Amino acid sequence: MKAAVLRAPRSASTPPLLIGDIPRPQLQDGHVLLRVLACGVCRTDLHIVEGDLPPLRDPLVPGHQIVGEVVEGAGLPQGSRVGVSWMGGVDGDCAYCRRGLENLCDRPTFTGYTVDGGYAEYALARTDFTFPLPGGLDDIHAAPLLCAGIIGFRSLRVAGIERGERVGLFGFGASASLTIAVLKHWKCEVYVATRGESHRKLAVSLGAAWVGKAGEKPPVELDRAVTFAPSGEVVVNALASLRKGGVVAINAIHLDRIPAFDYDTLLWGERQIRSVANMTREDARDFLKVALEIGIRPRVKVFSLEEANEALQAIKNETVDGAAVIVP
Repeated sequence: MKAAVLRAPRSASTPPLLIGDIPRPQLQDGHVLLRVLACGVCRTDLHIVEGDLPPLRDPLVPGHQIVGEVVEGAGLPQGSRVGVSWMGGVDGDCAYCRRGLENLCDRPTFTGYTVDGGYAEYALARTDFTFPLPGGLDDIHAAPLLCAGIIGFRSLRVAGIERGERVGLFGFGASASLTIAVLKHWKCEVYVATRGESHRKLAVSLGAAWVGKAGEKPPVELDRAVTFAPSGEVVVNALASLRKGGVVAINAIHLDRIPAFDYDTLLWGERQIRSVANMTREDARDFLKVALEIGIRPRVKVFSLEEANEALQAIKNETVDGAAVIVP
């Protein structure tokens, strides 16, 4: 099969992903073989490719927002369409899994990181970590929902957002542009601070009550905030916008250091900072149900498999309004 492959060592003068032929995955017990119909491009893929996250597999096929058609395997009908996300499996037996916190599993499998992902014509996935996709969601618009949407939805839960609250979104890439639809459905007022004129225009078009540049403070105190940029400075900016008792949820798998900040004015008053770690299958099922109910249809730009490096650069340079999707 054709795939985009990350290999070590990498040369700074050549694209990080090599496009070529590799063996098609062999079916394993408890898994299904999928023909990849579409695969979303996530900022986490960029962190993996650029080495911000330590390499755990070499060579590696990245990609963890997979829409696939079942080719073979037990447990799912051949030809059915399913989604695969970042959490590719858990051990089911560690203390966290037993407590219902599978997103914190001690021995997880990560799609496109510890196992090969969806920048390819075929992919292997654990049957119990696939999600049936309703017919109302087409391939390219379903793909970004499978991580950007799900992890954004989990971020809203971690922040403890209640209906009608004032919520800040700091950074406005693919994940934030999907979560705003849920927040509007919950009758929340949404305040967006982000760099990039195109992202600010997108936030306005999607119904934000206020949109400012990165570093600007919303004109009202916020009940909750979610940060999407991998920057500790953004976390402090979000914290400075909260009312007493407010919560900042950090939606980032990788973050540079959080700069020193004043406790008395920024954190005191029972303000909280919470990190968002992975997602659960319940998050996935609940979000996909909501997405179908309210008709979430993300803005996407389609790239071919041969353009996988260009897709990653588009995410890095924030030149895509919404999500990038690879279609083999």
